[in-house]
Amino acid sequence: MDKGDTMNQRITDIDYLKKSETYAMQMRPVFRSGGLFSDETENYVSPMEPEPGDTVTIRFRTVRNNIDYVYWISDADRILMDYEKTEGIFDYYKIEIIMGTEIIHYYFEVRIGKIYCFYNKRGVSRNLQEYYAFSIAPGFKTPQWAKGAVMYQIMVDRFRNGDPTNTVEDGEYFYIGDRAVQVKDWNKYPEGYMAIREFYGGDLQGVIDKMDYLQELGVEVLYFNPIFVSPSNHKYDIQDYDYVDPHYGKIVKDGGTVLPEGCTDNRQASKYIRRVTSKENLEASNQLLIQLIEEAHSRGMKVILDGVFNHCGSFNKWLDRERIYENQAGYEKGAYVSASSPYRSFFKFNNMHQWPYNPYYDGWWGHDTLPKLNYEKSEELYQYIMDIGKKWVSPPFNADGWRLDVAADLGFSSEYNHKFWKEFRKVVKEANPDALILAEHYGDASSWLRGDEWDTVMNYDAFMEPLTWFFTGMEKHSDEYREDLLGNHDAFIGAMSHHMSKFLAPSLLTSMNELSNHDHSRFLTRTNHKVGRVDRLGHEAAAEGIDKAVMREAIVMQMTWPGAPTLYYGDEAGAVGFTDPDNRRTYPWGQEDVELIEFYRKMIQIHKAYPALIHGSLKFLECQWNSISYARFTPYEQVVVVFNNGNSPLEVSLSVWEVGVQYGSKMQRILLSSREGVTTEPEEYECVKGKIDLTLPAKAAAVLWNREEPISTER
Repeated sequence: MDKGDTMNQRITDIDYLKKSETYAMQMRPVFRSGGLFSDETENYVSPMEPEPGDTVTIRFRTVRNNIDYVYWISDADRILMDYEKTEGIFDYYKIEIIMGTEIIHYYFEVRIGKIYCFYNKRGVSRNLQEYYAFSIAPGFKTPQWAKGAVMYQIMVDRFRNGDPTNTVEDGEYFYIGDRAVQVKDWNKYPEGYMAIREFYGGDLQGVIDKMDYLQELGVEVLYFNPIFVSPSNHKYDIQDYDYVDPHYGKIVKDGGTVLPEGCTDNRQASKYIRRVTSKENLEASNQLLIQLIEEAHSRGMKVILDGVFNHCGSFNKWLDRERIYENQAGYEKGAYVSASSPYRSFFKFNNMHQWPYNPYYDGWWGHDTLPKLNYEKSEELYQYIMDIGKKWVSPPFNADGWRLDVAADLGFSSEYNHKFWKEFRKVVKEANPDALILAEHYGDASSWLRGDEWDTVMNYDAFMEPLTWFFTGMEKHSDEYREDLLGNHDAFIGAMSHHMSKFLAPSLLTSMNELSNHDHSRFLTRTNHKVGRVDRLGHEAAAEGIDKAVMREAIVMQMTWPGAPTLYYGDEAGAVGFTDPDNRRTYPWGQEDVELIEFYRKMIQIHKAYPALIHGSLKFLECQWNSISYARFTPYEQVVVVFNNGNSPLEVSLSVWEVGVQYGSKMQRILLSSREGVTTEPEEYECVKGKIDLTLPAKAAAVLWNREEPISTER
């Protein structure tokens, strides 16, 4: 069933239940389907992350004295649930299940007289829709520290230059059609295709120097784009998996010369060769990473590294197409250089009669600078990368996890891909049980998120994309503008609900929720509705017509939605840019948007201050064109978030009784952002007959809060 079908089915279900409610109201005073609720969070599944053999209590909520029976239905069972308790206006039913070793899938059937309905991850439904069943995977745990953690993504070359002595020099080597370039002006725009070999000098020391800033902002996790030896500034073409690039680390043994003018032969790049092959430089650079991670840990922060294991780079010491390792002491011959290389099986060669210097190897998507790794034919390669996975999360480095680049592409078959990641998980978790394994993936990742491979993913489908369409009407690369999706609440709810259903709770609560990153246009630029890329529109257009009120709306959602809100360096400072390479501009030190930084800081404080925003359930409230409202809630706390993305004030009425706000309670407004500005001046909204009413200005987001323990009573 595609997204259109599921949305139509949802509308049909709601129409049916309205008729059902009319019938049921003839049988009893009131039937309220809005009171039906359950999910996979710790509020309704206890323990949320059970081990095989554990007894798990599963709960279902209804309005008090409002239904006759609730059944728990799994693949093989249909069991009547027991009444457990009454709190406030809600009854709770429970069932206790002993976990086996396999994932269980379940949903609920509710009976009211002659009327019945089902309840699954999409909510109330007339049909079974087993596709949206709840699930529990015994033995699947994600790190507690990662649930709701505030992450900060850093592309090192563009963040901060802390050590001018390690910067790539002009002409230091040749890569993809030209010589490397040292950018002297920190504020210069990246220049088109050649930006891959432009270096601004950002390094690990620069990150260390700005630890106070990151801590004061509220960052809890640093995620680094690749930092290992590589000839590009993005470093997704790894040259040596065992060492941090000395251009990011330390160069203690320098010398040699850059390439002669007009020379393209990297065998003559003696300065580069010395910098990246000298064990003194490599060990000193690894030591600096140890220092950085220790500094982060001392501040309560975690560090995630980027693992590029599908492919490496043509400079890689295993291939050595540039022949820079060919005559270096301590290095074996590369597979490009010699047919007898110990690394020959690491790559798939298509011409077996070409050595020495065989250029006929498989490149990822045909790129000869990105040779694909041939795991199926090389047990040595397989073991090497498993050891790398273990190495960096173990002492003395003690990194806290991996982000996995193009993880679904690894290997030459789906079967092998799953085999590899199952073993990778075992190796990493044995080395560091609290390490996070987070994959880059577009589309349905559920086959990898069953508890035995990845922990979670970069959340495109169930966060970045629906949010971007709703608030800006723009595609995430700024390649398309769709007015029919701007402010389209039905499309937003349908997409979010459908894609979130693919996650188990441990994965959803740790998913990386970004507004921008290194592969897509900056969110602030998307607010200007300009379609295109920098080569056609020019750099200046990225800042023209931007709407910071819309940006603040998105930030509010980012900090109140389930998952780990992740800032792309500079977003908080007002950075703009079209898609790669324009999105990789340097952090604007000295030119920051201090008001936006302060807004981010405040929203991060709110995110951390209210437990419901980390562990709470999610329920949509009243929504209409240009307006979304939802609650994050536990039995004792409710946070209600409401948006008006329109250009005129909007009156909204929210049924907050559905999330546990009691009649007569007063919700406190803790933040209001709009085109008129931002205020944290408190304002109260009384719950009258289960609802609160408020008026929102244009382009507004409001966050409201309530805490009270519901009164336990007998039915």
